[in-house]
Amino acid sequence: MSESTPIIVIKKKAGHGGHHGGAWKVAYADFVTAMMALFIVLWLLNSSKQVQEAVGGYFKDPTGKSKKVGTDEKGSGENFTLTKDNMSRLKEELQKQIRKMTNLDKLNKQIEMTVTSEGLRIELLESAAGTFFESGSPRPNSNGSELLSLLAQQLGDLPNKISIEGHTDSKPYNGNRDYGNWELSTDRANSARRLMQQNGIRVDQISQVRGYADQRLRTPADPMDPSNRRISVIVQYITKDDAAGESADENSSESPNPVTASEPKPERSKP
Repeated sequence: MSESTPIIVIKKKAGHGGHHGGAWKVAYADFVTAMMALFIVLWLLNSSKQVQEAVGGYFKDPTGKSKKVGTDEKGSGENFTLTKDNMSRLKEELQKQIRKMTNLDKLNKQIEMTVTSEGLRIELLESAAGTFFESGSPRPNSNGSELLSLLAQQLGDLPNKISIEGHTDSKPYNGNRDYGNWELSTDRANSARRLMQQNGIRVDQISQVRGYADQRLRTPADPMDPSNRRISVIVQYITKDDAAGESADENSSESPNPVTASEPKPERSKP
């Protein structure tokens, strides 16, 4: 080769690789979703049982159309229909809510719940000083309004019918000659009905409003006992046959009739 022939050196510059695509975005999105799910689980583990039941109830019935409901602060939660087999469950839930009331110590002895042949009977018993109503007045006081509002919030979403009773002791009513214990017991039951309907009870949920005066004494041996003066809220049973018929007639305008029966003398319990 001639010494005059030049030596040519070719240098190639390394280029960038091709585009990597969007696979990393999918992986990142999966990671973020997994982290969000983890945080939700951790939050639920540290939440109250009511919150856990409410979240579980939403996933079981996201449309909110189910008539099988439980109770929490707004009457929702793990879904169930109140029949003779599980009415005690509602009793336990209500007792939990009542325990949260700030003035429970004063009211504890004045609230009784019993499961009877008619349903769950909730008794608001008066004291000598007047616990839920002022003496001789048909209007609930602050304690009565608070408790009746709480009960309305808890019971308003249930498919069960509700009846309300008013009772007095045997002491003659002091006041208008044309107004006595019959009128007072009925007016108190109606006042309770109006207040509960303003706070969650449906208009068509009330089946009866009864005034008994002193004809059904809680303490017959002592007709003047203040606890004979009381308001009773009864959540009536839905039988299994009624519940099945209600599901079959979901689109019908007719509603099932509650089953009621005479009330035996049950054991009483406190919340």
